Amino acid sequence: MSKNSFFSEVLNVAGRVLLLSLFVWAGYGKISGYAGTAEYMSSMGVPTFLLPLVILLELGGGIAIMLGFLTKPLSILMAIFSVVAAIIFHKDWTNDMQTLMFVKDFSIAGGLLILASIGGGKLSVDHFIKTKLLKK
Repeated sequence: MSKNSFFSEVLNVAGRVLLLSLFVWAGYGKISGYAGTAEYMSSMGVPTFLLPLVILLELGGGIAIMLGFLTKPLSILMAIFSVVAAIIFHKDWTNDMQTLMFVKDFSIAGGLLILASIGGGKLSVDHFIKTKLLKK
């Protein structure tokens, strides 16, 4: 692996960790503040039975992508989730903070779509499975 290639792979890992840390943090926060999160979801018209799935996606999906596992499909799923969350939870355009959160969620979705297009790279579980486990 050339220096440039190795540097690109390290940037891929760093980008995955930085981008998905938001989801891991949010998923953990939903566990520790489960009742409050369920109440907030309900107040926004979202069924609370979805909360465990949201936690699984944010925490589990976030960790999986950080490790480069199922990077492409999970990145697409999380991009869709980010757009839907923005539309449901940040639709008060009269509030500057809500507008900023809306745009942030769309920006994160854009980063996730780029990640979906390039994948986890050579420093990922996906690459290990493809080259080591499935090669035999």
